[in-house]
Amino acid sequence: MKYLLAAFFLVLTRPVYAETYHFVSINYLIEQEVGRIVLTEVYKQLNIKITITPLPGKRAQFRAKTGLSNGEIMRIFSYGIETPTTIRVPTPYYYLETAAFVRKDSKIDIKTAKDLQKHHIVKVRGVKHTNNITQGMKHVEDMDTTAQILKLVSKGLADVALTNRMDGLIHLEKLGIDNVISSQNLAVLDLFHYIHESQQHLVPLVNNKLIEMKKSGELAELIAQAEQQVMLHNQSLDPQ
Repeated sequence: MKYLLAAFFLVLTRPVYAETYHFVSINYLIEQEVGRIVLTEVYKQLNIKITITPLPGKRAQFRAKTGLSNGEIMRIFSYGIETPTTIRVPTPYYYLETAAFVRKDSKIDIKTAKDLQKHHIVKVRGVKHTNNITQGMKHVEDMDTTAQILKLVSKGLADVALTNRMDGLIHLEKLGIDNVISSQNLAVLDLFHYIHESQQHLVPLVNNKLIEMKKSGELAELIAQAEQQVMLHNQSLDPQ
C-alpha cells in the first residue's frame, strides 16, 4: 500500500507540461554546453519542457530559420539580423570571448582582428563570431571541432586557431597540448536565445524570467554551476 501511495504522490508532484519545444545548439562548443544546462532550467521554471539537439552550426541555423526546430539556444546579436525568421530574446544570458590561439614559439602577436589578416587561420565551421571577425580574409579554413583546429596549430600546420577563450583552454587541457597559448580577447560578445517567429509568444515569457533571475543573482549562480559541470564532464572524456 505504501508503494502505491508513493507512486501516487510522485504523479501528483511531477510537473505537467502542456507542450514540449524543440531547440538546436551548435555541437562540440563549450559555451553551447553551458547554455544547454542554463536554458533548460530557465524553461523549467516557466513549467515548459524543452529538448535541445546539438548540430553543426549551419545545420542548426537552417533548422531554426525554417521552423523545423523552435529556435536556437545561443547565438550572438548579428545572428538575428542574418536570420529574420527568428526573434531575439532581448536579454542576453551568457557571453563569449573571441581569442586567437598560437604556438608559443611562433612569435605571432595577435592584439586586434587586423593582425589576423596575414596568417593562416583555422576555425570551427558555422560559428558566427569567428565568421564575422575573419570576413574578407583570404587564408581561412573551416574544421569540424575545436580539437581539430588546436591540433593543427600545435603541429605547425596552421598559424592561428580562433574560438571562444574558455572553449580553447578547456580543449588544450583535455588534449594535453602545452605548446599553444591564447592571445588577449579580440572581442567579447553577448549571447542571446533565438525563437522561431511561429512561437513568438515564448519571447516575453523567457525574457521576463531572465530579467528576474539576473536581478536575484540566480542566473549568475546557475551559470557558475553549469560551467563547473561542463568542465568536469569534458575532463572525463577522451580527447577527440
